[in-house]
Amino acid sequence: MSPDPRVDAFIAKSGAFARPVLTRFRALVHACEAEAVETIKWGMPHFTVEGKILAGMAAFKAHCALIIEDAGDRQGMDGGGMGHFGKIRSEAEMPDAAVLEKLIMARAVRIRAGDRKPAKAQTQKPEPVMPEDFAASLSDPARTFFDSLAPSQRRDYVDWITGAKRPDTRARRIAEAAQWLAEGKKRHWKYENC
Repeated sequence: MSPDPRVDAFIAKSGAFARPVLTRFRALVHACEAEAVETIKWGMPHFTVEGKILAGMAAFKAHCALIIEDAGDRQGMDGGGMGHFGKIRSEAEMPDAAVLEKLIMARAVRIRAGDRKPAKAQTQKPEPVMPEDFAASLSDPARTFFDSLAPSQRRDYVDWITGAKRPDTRARRIAEAAQWLAEGKKRHWKYENC
C-alpha cells in the first residue's frame, strides 16, 4: 500500500530519538503484511487489515509506544507507558524483530479468520439472601411468586429492601414489596410497558 502522508508528517514532527523507531516499525509492519493500510486513529498512526486494527505506534516527548492489537500482556518490557512493549526511548530498546513479526502476522491471521477477542468469563452473582423480616411479611401466594422469579429479579427486591438506610423506610419498602408480590408484580413492574 502507498504511504499515508499523515503518517509521514507524524514521524517528521516526532523527536529525533523517535523517528528511527517509528520508521523501522512502519517498515516492519509493511514487510509482514503487504495489505496493511496506514491511517490515523486517535491522533496516532495505525495500520489496518480489512478495516480492523492490526498495529499502531505513538511518540511522546521522551519515549515511543508500539501497539499490536490483541498481543496480550506486556512482552517482557518494563517501565510503564502504553502499548505492549513499555516505553521505548531508542531504536536499541525496540523488541527483537522476530518477536514483532510473529505478533503482527498472528494478528493478521486472526483478522482474516474473523476471530474476535474471547469474551471475559462472567461471574455469577450469589443467590440473594432473603431477610427474615421480609420473609415473615410475605403471604403464601406472594412467596410462591417471589420464588418463581429469576435470581436477578429476586435480587432487585432484596437489594431494594436492604438498601434502605432508615428503619421506617425499610418497613415501608417491605410492605410495598409484599403487596406487589401478592399481586404478581416484579420489582420494576411500572416500567414493563415503556
